[in-house]
Amino acid sequence: MRIVSGIQPTGNLHLGNYLGAIRNWVAMQDEWTAKGGECLYFLADLHAISMPHVPAELRAGTREMVAALVACGIDPKRSILFNQTQVPAHAELQWLLNGTARMGWLNRMTQWKDKAGKNREGASVALFTYPVLQAADVLLYQATHVPVGEDQKQHLELARDIAQKFNNDFASEDAPVFTQPEAIIPPEAARIMSLRDGSAKMSKSDPSDMSRINLTDDADAIMQKVRKAKTDPEPLPGELDGLKERPEAANLVGIYAAMAGISQAEVLAQFAGQGFGAFKPALGELLVEKLSPITARYRELRTDTAALDAILADGAARARALAVPTLERAYEALGLLRG
Repeated sequence: MRIVSGIQPTGNLHLGNYLGAIRNWVAMQDEWTAKGGECLYFLADLHAISMPHVPAELRAGTREMVAALVACGIDPKRSILFNQTQVPAHAELQWLLNGTARMGWLNRMTQWKDKAGKNREGASVALFTYPVLQAADVLLYQATHVPVGEDQKQHLELARDIAQKFNNDFASEDAPVFTQPEAIIPPEAARIMSLRDGSAKMSKSDPSDMSRINLTDDADAIMQKVRKAKTDPEPLPGELDGLKERPEAANLVGIYAAMAGISQAEVLAQFAGQGFGAFKPALGELLVEKLSPITARYRELRTDTAALDAILADGAARARALAVPTLERAYEALGLLRG
């Protein structure tokens, strides 16, 4: 059993990043390694250049993401943690798979349509072929399982289509080059919204720092942000239906539930009829309790460039060792002569 998953190397990490993705990675690591499986987690820095970016920010964001993953519980000894750039086989295999992928398949990708918008002529080729690189990311390691959210199901299906066509065209039925990975649908991640606007996702690009809980925030900052979070004058309801037209209230209840590991219904059962004057301090204290150890470790790690680079170098070496056999088989299957 081998699970492979990637994440964009975003800097300025916040609560939404932690609850939306990172915490699921930690849970999968603990579950899969206990069963004797392997987890490969990579920072998708090659994917990042498919959109306009600032090179210095990409480099800094890559190190920050390593620090955050380790601080949140990813163990580089139990999991293989690396960035794509240090494993050239990702880019090599993408080129080999470009011969198998079809324009029509890529044209149907919803993410391509959304990100390119109306100006498709002005979008990068990398954005168009992004899903082929995603296919290479997982097929390179003979991944048996890939965690996918709703927005990535289509891309995993493409990876399976590419693997099947390549195997049909260039390999025998009893000796396929690529494994067709199965999807893992992780537990639904909490959708964390802005503390200033319950209809907008929590984001590092929001000009107001009060809109998000950063992983670098200390206890005082967390308490202040929760205290000043936008709410409404009504007390908390006893049933979930009572949150339908109250986005800010629903967001805070959702954050509490996610951090406490309970359902929103259980949160409401505990705080029904109470106003935010009582609920906000309880939420702030819970956030401080859960995030303080992560924050302390994150702050310590993010300034230790040598340690972060060493983690990536070690992970990349282990990943390269796993990648080479598959890449060599792909070259051989295609009839490409290598010395």
